[in-house]
Amino acid sequence: MTQLNAQTLSEFGVSVPTYDRSQLRGGIVHLGVGGFHRAHQAMYLDELMNRGEALDWGITGVGLMPHDRRMHEVMQAQDCLYTLVVKHPGGSREPRVIGSMIDYLFAPDDPDAVLRRLTDPATRIVSLTITEGGYHLNQVTGAFDADDPAIRHDLRPGAVPTTAFGYIAEALERRRANDVEPFVVMSCDNIQGNGEIAHRMIRSFAELRDPALATWIDERVSFPNSMVDRITPSTTDSDRSRLAEDFGIDDGWPVVCEPFAQWVLEERFPRGRPPVHEVGAQVVEDVAAYELMKLRLLNASHQALAYLGYLSGYRYAHEVCGDPVFVRFLRGYMDEEATPTLSPVPGVDLEHYKKQLIERFANPEIADTLARLCAESSDRIPKWLVPVVQHRIAEGGVLRRSALVIASWARYAEGFDESGHPIDVVDRRREQVTTRARRQHQDPLAFVEDRDLFGDLVDDEHFTSAYLAALESLHTHGARAAVEMWAAE
Repeated sequence: MTQLNAQTLSEFGVSVPTYDRSQLRGGIVHLGVGGFHRAHQAMYLDELMNRGEALDWGITGVGLMPHDRRMHEVMQAQDCLYTLVVKHPGGSREPRVIGSMIDYLFAPDDPDAVLRRLTDPATRIVSLTITEGGYHLNQVTGAFDADDPAIRHDLRPGAVPTTAFGYIAEALERRRANDVEPFVVMSCDNIQGNGEIAHRMIRSFAELRDPALATWIDERVSFPNSMVDRITPSTTDSDRSRLAEDFGIDDGWPVVCEPFAQWVLEERFPRGRPPVHEVGAQVVEDVAAYELMKLRLLNASHQALAYLGYLSGYRYAHEVCGDPVFVRFLRGYMDEEATPTLSPVPGVDLEHYKKQLIERFANPEIADTLARLCAESSDRIPKWLVPVVQHRIAEGGVLRRSALVIASWARYAEGFDESGHPIDVVDRRREQVTTRARRQHQDPLAFVEDRDLFGDLVDDEHFTSAYLAALESLHTHGARAAVEMWAAE
């Protein structure tokens, strides 16, 4: 077993960068480096670099949170190299070493280094995977929520930034002051209109800091929308051990993913962009139809299988999708509730897409945990599933399966499963959601009365009647029986 770094690359019998990494120059700064970025955007850049292209688009990763220190240590030890392992459904594994990241900065240790990189004229794109909650968006009003203590800190005059918004605003202010062209802000998070949301929220932050900066951002900074897709579960110790045993690679933080990858990107790059369209990305004029397809079919379906599957005793997505009852339920949601809310998607056969989704979810090699899919639901359900319900209400359409999914979240948030074992509810609004969930035996609508998550759904009898029936079934018959009943309709 050999430690992965620049000196040992030639010792591995797997695909490694064919380009001279010493010739790479930085063009992108990425905030929030996790498994998904390394399996997706960084992979596309590596593909281009192996063709001898995009050598001036090297990525500088930036960790903002205290838990990113470990990533910094691993990336420094490995010269920012890491192994991407594609897990095929049949059990084969396809490793390759990715070299498109040229540096990794840990912001809490050296904020000035991050700002220098952000203000460097060579930095033309700042990309983001900061999670849905990182945009400080009020789910109902769409307004910027400035109450987060870290945001309040970054708005103080002269404050050293700690958040993504703080760093972006400070860097843009310095570029404005020095007459340096702004970078493009490219969100890669699972939010409808992610570029538009990033624009509104960053502009709102800047307005509180300096209205002149906000105006300059409106006039000069581009925020393209994008749709990104690749199932990338958390790396486990077993993944590290298997990589070492099978391929002799000692990698402190490899990434595992499914074979499928998709990136749809809006063409709004005034200072240029890497030619990612040459390696499979779709560059289009309007991303909206692709976004809605993915959010309402893939992301919302993940929520549809997550809580109900967990309460039924399953712990992995592939286990749920090996159960024909759950598959019928998922296809019923996709076909009868989600698909009617979508516009035609150019170049996409929705029937094939939905069939492929079930196949992707059922890949046993990915071993995607339901606990991961159940986490941070307050940032997910309002963006992915509530819009489907609202559309069905407006059209007078079927919404029973969507109501069961919301009820299953409410049941899951009670904090114990059907055997009485505790559930670790991971959510930034944990206290609020669990408190409401535990009140629902006395007040069955308590959970959906949270207007910050569900807006006015509680006022609509079409929804509440379906929701109450679903919640009653979950409490009386259990999740598996409820799925069976709802799948049969």
